[in-house]
Amino acid sequence: MRTVGSPVAEVPGGLLERAAELSKLHGCLSGVAETAQGRVALVYGEAGIGKTALLRQFRAALPRRFTVLWGVCDPLFTPRPLGPLLAPADELGGEAAAVVAGEARPYEVAGAVLAGLRGCAPSVLVLEDLQWGDEATLDVVRLLARRLESAPALVVLSFRDDCLHRTHPLGVVVGELPRDVVGARVELGGLSRAAVRELANAAAIDAVDLHARTAGNPFFVTEVLAAGGEAVPATVREAVLARIARLSAPARDLLDAVAVVPQRGEVWLLESMTGGDLVALDECLSSGVLRGEADGVVFRHELARETVEGSLSPARAVALHRAALAALAENPLGSGNLARLAHHAEAASDAAAVLRYAPAAGEQAAAFGAPREAERQYMRALRFAGHLTPEERAQLQERFSEHAYIGTQRAEAADGLTEAIATYRRAGDLLREGDALRRRAQLLSCIGRSPEARADVVEAVRVLERMPPGRELATAREFYAAGRGEEDLADAAQLARQAVSVAEQVGDMEVMASSIGTLGHMRMLLGDEGGAADLQRNLEISIEQGFTIDAGSTFIGLGQCLGLFARWPEVAKLADAGIEYSREHGLDAWLRCLTAARGLADLEFGRWGAATDTANELLANPDDPIIEVRLGGRIILALVRARRGDPGCWPLLDEARQIAAENEAISEKTQVAIARAEAAWLEGRPDVIASETDELYRTLLRIGHAALAGEIAVWRRRAGILAEAPATSLPEHHHLLLAGDGVGAARILCERGCRYAGALALIDTDDPTAVREAHEALRALGAAPAAARAARRLRELGERAIPRGPRQRTRSNAAGLTARELEVLPLLAEGLRNAEIAERLIVSPKTIDHHVSAILRKLDVRTRAQVGAAAARLELIKSDAG
Repeated sequence: MRTVGSPVAEVPGGLLERAAELSKLHGCLSGVAETAQGRVALVYGEAGIGKTALLRQFRAALPRRFTVLWGVCDPLFTPRPLGPLLAPADELGGEAAAVVAGEARPYEVAGAVLAGLRGCAPSVLVLEDLQWGDEATLDVVRLLARRLESAPALVVLSFRDDCLHRTHPLGVVVGELPRDVVGARVELGGLSRAAVRELANAAAIDAVDLHARTAGNPFFVTEVLAAGGEAVPATVREAVLARIARLSAPARDLLDAVAVVPQRGEVWLLESMTGGDLVALDECLSSGVLRGEADGVVFRHELARETVEGSLSPARAVALHRAALAALAENPLGSGNLARLAHHAEAASDAAAVLRYAPAAGEQAAAFGAPREAERQYMRALRFAGHLTPEERAQLQERFSEHAYIGTQRAEAADGLTEAIATYRRAGDLLREGDALRRRAQLLSCIGRSPEARADVVEAVRVLERMPPGRELATAREFYAAGRGEEDLADAAQLARQAVSVAEQVGDMEVMASSIGTLGHMRMLLGDEGGAADLQRNLEISIEQGFTIDAGSTFIGLGQCLGLFARWPEVAKLADAGIEYSREHGLDAWLRCLTAARGLADLEFGRWGAATDTANELLANPDDPIIEVRLGGRIILALVRARRGDPGCWPLLDEARQIAAENEAISEKTQVAIARAEAAWLEGRPDVIASETDELYRTLLRIGHAALAGEIAVWRRRAGILAEAPATSLPEHHHLLLAGDGVGAARILCERGCRYAGALALIDTDDPTAVREAHEALRALGAAPAAARAARRLRELGERAIPRGPRQRTRSNAAGLTARELEVLPLLAEGLRNAEIAERLIVSPKTIDHHVSAILRKLDVRTRAQVGAAAARLELIKSDAG
């Protein structure tokens, strides 16, 4: 029996040029077996590169004592939630099978699968083609990886990396995998010329030309060779079709049927689609185009299936999808797969079937914790809803809006509700009209369309007040109170109290908890830190009662308020807990907002490398509609650059100001103004601070926004503009700064880990010892501009022997690379592989893997080949021309 880690060459039928990759997998598994601690192995490469073949070879070489579980993601338009986990869970049996088959949340599924893996140790779980993974599956993978050390199992994740754009959900999951859990990264490249020549020996084909045209992609190579050597096809499509052309007409008809099923074609399904004629199945299997799997067949490679499907005429494709739909709907084995039914219904242009299955599939996806799949199913239904009555379409729009509020299509849902509102208004249905107005207001508010949101909620309250008090009115009043904070905080707090009263009157615990949170938010903005207790109560009730959306929102709101009072350690702790909660409950938009809060905390702690990483993550998707994400990423990155003295802060701040201006929300405008005031102060331009803050400061005082007014007042005082402190409640550190007690303010700030802000507070004093302390702290942080201001202040106080700042020749670092990343960068640009870089710098290859990933992300490039040009553009290395 072959032992784990023994030479791959001993395996019969071994793969060409894959010994090193197999050795990595076996080595990783050996580590799992020796330590009884689970690990993740990543196997990735472009389509057709041989990932599945590698994993099969790996499985074939395992000792019998290993339990091997295998799941594959399906390329459905909208994938079935937890699809790839069904087969592994079924093999595990027990709780895992029951949980995955039921409507469980991702964290429950992860726990059940983990328990199952412990029960059948040692084990290997393979999940293939995760680039097609649904949201719930990816959440399970993320959670499973975080707890994997407790189970002696190897989890192998395979995926196409050539389709992972910057915002692909799988890219986020892979980037967040715990470093100590990833035991192997197996990147598959193309075959060498020698390997292609060996494969082509028996064919009359020019191996050099074949390698040049296929780049050594094993699938491309073997498909061309399988065409018989009559000609070298220009594309894989031509190669596949040339091979299929040799089959009989019945065999080609059967391939057509398998091609429209983007997963395994079960025997019973194919029998129904072809009228029971499966005589040609053996011909398809023996040709190598299809392979048998469990109770059905699949194409040997997905690219082959896509090629055949793409070659079908529209009429032929529709007929096959109709046959698949009918067969699935009639058979108990297929009728429960709603996502699959909706897929075939759409492809068959069967509007009635789409409207029957897509909404049901959407609700099923939501129950599984996959809101993006849910909203896509409703979008699918709405595309086929043209013949419905206005009332029926309005109900679909409302359900779509509920899922989109958690998902990503908020703008589309808000626009769609316009038709629903008009429908309810014509019908005189005040309750539904008012509630739809409130729903649209919430969606608009989240995507930065605040003026429209405020108008909607005012109208919603006006409409609903014409009806007896109920949940709808209580919810609208709570949201109205939150929006009223833009104009009069005291009035907003009173409205929030009224909303609490209405919620109690109608007996709605969820609205009452939310209203209590809104009241707490208004109190803190007024300068009353006691409002934090209201928000904390809201959070506790929401978590206890399962009000997940309100809990996610309260994590965000409480973090924002605590940040205004410089309670950043609490913000960081809250953000971490909120991020974990949002992940477990599928609150993707909330997670991104809390990630921004965590980045702001790192910024205040002086962890500028971590803050930069977070900012780059937030800005990876330039089309993100979430206002907190768009602003947070720009402000964090701009302030890191400004504080370090790096170039490029003002373009980001200009973009941030434009975003805030479009939203017209006072909090966002002030957040941007504070960042711009700091950047201007560091450059010695007090006139900019005056022009940026004059009108805004008066507005904050008028509406009673003590927390933000205090922050603006501090920067105005530093610019020599403000003589008197605002006559309103202030956070304590602001009060001390404006009273001239910089030492007292610095003590509070430094106790909370805010070394940079504490040092700035000391610069404001007349005590040379305190200013020197500030100077040393700022130099340690790498805050060159502020350190220079501290040095000038020391000279003004008559001090001498002031340490010099960084020399002029110090290279600017606009990308926010760490010192070690700056060492790796030129070697990476030279084209060295990770192992070679590790040898040069005397560190482990795994460490270099992490540094290279970080460099690619920070330089905003996808491939190693693009690193040199990007680094030269930012003047991090010299260009070849230079």
